[in-house]
Amino acid sequence: MQDNDAYVREVHDKGLRFDLPAMSRRRMFGVAGGVGAAAVIGGALAAGGTDPALAACLAEVESETAGPYPADGSNGPDVRVRSGIVRSDIRSSFGTSTTTAPGVPLQFSLTVQNLSCGLVSGAAIYAWHCDRAGRYSLYSSGVTGENYLRGIQVTNSSGVATFTSIFPGCYAGRWPHIHFEVYSSLAAATSGAGPIRKTSQIALPKDVSQTVYASATGYSASVTNLSRISLATDMVFRDDLAAREMATVTGSVANGYVANLTISVNL
Repeated sequence: MQDNDAYVREVHDKGLRFDLPAMSRRRMFGVAGGVGAAAVIGGALAAGGTDPALAACLAEVESETAGPYPADGSNGPDVRVRSGIVRSDIRSSFGTSTTTAPGVPLQFSLTVQNLSCGLVSGAAIYAWHCDRAGRYSLYSSGVTGENYLRGIQVTNSSGVATFTSIFPGCYAGRWPHIHFEVYSSLAAATSGAGPIRKTSQIALPKDVSQTVYASATGYSASVTNLSRISLATDMVFRDDLAAREMATVTGSVANGYVANLTISVNL
């Protein structure tokens, strides 16, 4: 395995090359979409006195780049179509390897609602993130034979999909985050055909991340990487400072953490 400094440069450099074109497209569409959303919300409030909670539902979660390591068939392997990908505990690889990614336990949940505040059951979430060393399974040096920290779950009757994982590391140039794609059904997610209804990311709070990185084994590089990035300078979250993407996180290093985020999606 290559040294950590060389690794994080590889991740950061490749990530920028892959991510910047997507970010440019996002900004182009985001300007138009943002104006339209503001008009809808403003009109609703003016005409019908819609309460702030409904206005929040109307504000769809921001679309973000999938980055260079999605394993959804758009850039290399497609793990979504493999037997074993539908699971709630994503800490271990499945198939030919059963390696478990070490790290501080993290259970994260996404609650999915439509743009009318209705909870969406039966939607599928494909989630993935880096390990504590900042590496992505199937792509990064040393873990190309692993597929850990990737999985698909279906939202229950309360619109919730939950994953058992580890707290991701912070690699050079990116704020701590978790990637996800939303599909209308499990069949759409696992067929390889889609379509993907939403691609976005979950941001993790700075104070919790700092505590994990400073206290837990294996996160030492993340201490320096996090000190060199902010929401305002992050290439993904800086557009909106993670307004609708910041998770609420509780817990401790000793007992593990629980993260929750409610998102609105046009399903």
